[in-house]
Amino acid sequence: MRIILASIYPFAFMLLFFIIPFDEYIRALPNILLIILTISFPAIIKREHFQKIKKVPLFLLLLFFGYMVLNSIFSGRFDTDLSILKKIAIAIGLVILYLPIQYDRKVQKAVIFSSIAAIIFSIISIVYSANTNANFEFGDSRMMIEALLVDRLYLGLISVLSILFCYRSMRKIYHPHNAYYLGAIAINVLFIVLVVSKISGIVLFCLLLIRQAYGNKKSMRLLIATGFIGLVIGGLFFLKTQQQKNTGPVSFSTFLNKNFGASNTSQTRLITWRCSLDVLENSTIGFTGIGFKATKDKLVECYQTTIKDPEKKEVFTSQRYNSHNQFLDILLSTGYVGLFLMCLFLIWSFMKNKEHFFQTAILGTFIAYGLVENIFHRQIGVYYVGLILIIVLANRTYEQIDAPKQV
Repeated sequence: MRIILASIYPFAFMLLFFIIPFDEYIRALPNILLIILTISFPAIIKREHFQKIKKVPLFLLLLFFGYMVLNSIFSGRFDTDLSILKKIAIAIGLVILYLPIQYDRKVQKAVIFSSIAAIIFSIISIVYSANTNANFEFGDSRMMIEALLVDRLYLGLISVLSILFCYRSMRKIYHPHNAYYLGAIAINVLFIVLVVSKISGIVLFCLLLIRQAYGNKKSMRLLIATGFIGLVIGGLFFLKTQQQKNTGPVSFSTFLNKNFGASNTSQTRLITWRCSLDVLENSTIGFTGIGFKATKDKLVECYQTTIKDPEKKEVFTSQRYNSHNQFLDILLSTGYVGLFLMCLFLIWSFMKNKEHFFQTAILGTFIAYGLVENIFHRQIGVYYVGLILIIVLANRTYEQIDAPKQV
C-alpha cells in the first residue's frame, strides 16, 4: 500500500499546482487533492525527508504563524480571524506536504505547463469577447481584465514564476529542451505585455537587474545595469520635458502618475493605501493589532468618509476592499510583533539564500507582490505562497543529493 501511495503522491502534488489557475471552474478538485495528500503523508514520510528544509527559517515561519494564532485567541477574535489563519495554514501545510517529493523541479514544470494553459485559456476568452462585443477594448480596459482566467495580478504572478522556473531549468550547454524553455519564456513575456501587467513587468525588470550581481564579471554587469537605469531615468526626464512644452510645468510624481499610474487598479491601490495609513495613524495598533476583520471594518469607514464619487464609494464599501499591501495588513491586524516576526523570517531567509540568484529572485517576487496585494486573503495566493516557501526553505545540500542527473 505504501508503494502505491508513494507513486501517486508526487502526481497529486503536481496536479494540484497545474489546476490552481482553474480553481473557479473546478473548485472542489484542489480540496480533494489536499485531502489525498494529507491522508497519504503519514504513510510515506521518512525521517530523512525532514533534511530537505532549513530548520531555522522554518522555525521562524512557525513562530510567526503561532504568534498570530495565539494573538487571535487571547485577543478574543479567533472566530473572525479564522478564515485568514486557515489560508496561511494552507501555505505552511504545503511546505510540510512537499517533504516526500523527491524532485522539486517536477512541481516547477507543472507550474510552467499551468501558465501556458492559463495563457491559452485567457487568449481564447479575449478573442471570443472581442468578436462578440463590438465595444471591446484591448489594453488596460475592464472588458479585457474580465476576459482573463483569473485576476490579472495573479496571472502575472504565475507568468513571473514560470519564467523563473524556465530560466532555472535551462542547461548552460546546448540541450534540445532549452528551445522549449525559451519558447515558454517568450510566451509568458508577450502575455504580460498583452494584458498590460505593469506590476509583473516591473518585477521582471528588477529581477533582471538583480541577476547582474551574480555570475562572472560582476563589476562589468553592475556597471551596465547602472548605466541602463541611468538611461531609463534620463529618458523619463526627457519625456517630462517634452510634455511640459505642451502642458506647462508639472512635477515628476504627477508626470509618472499621469503616464504610468492612471489605471483603475493603480487608483484603487492609492486609495486603499491612503486609508490603511489613516487607520494606522488613528487606531491603537500596539503589539497585538486590531484583527483582520476589524482592519477591514476600519478601512470601510475610511472609504465612506474620503471617497467623494458615490459610485466608487459603493464599490469600495460593498466589496470591502482590503489594504492591498500584505505588510500593512499584517501590521494593522497582528500588531508590531506580527510584522517584526514576518520581516525577521524574510530577512533570515534572504541571508541564507543571497548567494543563489534563483532563491533570491523567488523571495524578491513574494516581497514585490506582497507590497501590492494581500496574498494571504486569496486561495490562489496562498497556494503560490506555499510554492515560494518550498523553494525558499529548501535545503540545497539535500537538493544536491537527490537532484536528477543532467543529461
